[in-house]
Amino acid sequence: MHKIFLCLLFLAVSTYSHGGEFKLYIIDTIKADTLKADTAKVDTVAVNTVEVDTAVTDTTKVINEKITYWKETNKVGLNLSEVAFVNWSSGGNNSFSALFHGLFGRRYKKDLLNWNNTLSIKYGFNAQEGRELRKTEDNLEINSNFGYRRDSVSNFYYSAKFNFNTQLTYGYRYPNTDAPISKFMAPGYAFLGVGTEYSSPTEDLTVYVSPVTQKSTFVLDQTLANEGMFGVQRAIRDEEGNILKEGERIRTEFGFLFSSAFSKQVFDNVGLNNQLRLYSDYLNNFGNIDIDWELNLDLKVNEYVKANVGSHLRYDDDVKFKQDLDGDGKLETGGPRVQFKQLLGVGVVYSF
Repeated sequence: MHKIFLCLLFLAVSTYSHGGEFKLYIIDTIKADTLKADTAKVDTVAVNTVEVDTAVTDTTKVINEKITYWKETNKVGLNLSEVAFVNWSSGGNNSFSALFHGLFGRRYKKDLLNWNNTLSIKYGFNAQEGRELRKTEDNLEINSNFGYRRDSVSNFYYSAKFNFNTQLTYGYRYPNTDAPISKFMAPGYAFLGVGTEYSSPTEDLTVYVSPVTQKSTFVLDQTLANEGMFGVQRAIRDEEGNILKEGERIRTEFGFLFSSAFSKQVFDNVGLNNQLRLYSDYLNNFGNIDIDWELNLDLKVNEYVKANVGSHLRYDDDVKFKQDLDGDGKLETGGPRVQFKQLLGVGVVYSF
């Protein structure tokens, strides 16, 4: 590079010496170094990012539970009995019996209030070879009992009680099926009263006493009412038997009522149920007591198959029985009698 500079200087001097214009050109032959930048390839690696929740998870479940003060009871059952004979040397008639029963209850209990309602239906029949179909059971009963107590520790309730019962179909004095001796609402009974009720805290026992109870007897069939059946005032007739005044269809009494109900599980598969009702009328023959006593044993085979052994005793001084006293084929009205019924049945029961 120094040699080139000297040559240029020599040319310049020579030129100037010849009278020419002197120009100095300086040429920088330095080449700028071009830097090549190595472009490195960057590998892009996909990284899975996991978020870690450090908060404590709340596993408590909030359940919106509806509080109800009603308790339901729904039971239906069917008892069956059948006997069949084929070339049986000792003889006998084929027969079939059935009994349907249902119990439906609604109970409201809150704080100091207790309201219990039940509906009971029973209907049974018997069919025997060579004989007409005969009714063996027929009952419709409604109960409602409202109670209020002063505090939560008292076992005594101020109570109002209502009871109604009747039958569903005609009743006959078999084998005579031409003249019915009872019908729906003939008779029908209604009890309505107020009193006090004791409820045992340790046993399924209630005792109800009412000094103020009205008993109404309904005989809505005019033919039976004219005969004075079930205690109503009979029709007034002339000497020839013509009716001058129709018989009354409603009889009202005012009296004293005592009732008790007791249930106990005697064994794991044996339950006892006892119900007693006593009534006496203040206005007519006070001290003459009407009795209604029912005792039942429920035998449980399994969840659905059950057996029942029961008895039912009644006495009502106003219920006069009719029978053929002189053999002329006509039923004459007699006096009151003790009524008794016994039941043994095996069947199925379904609760829902």
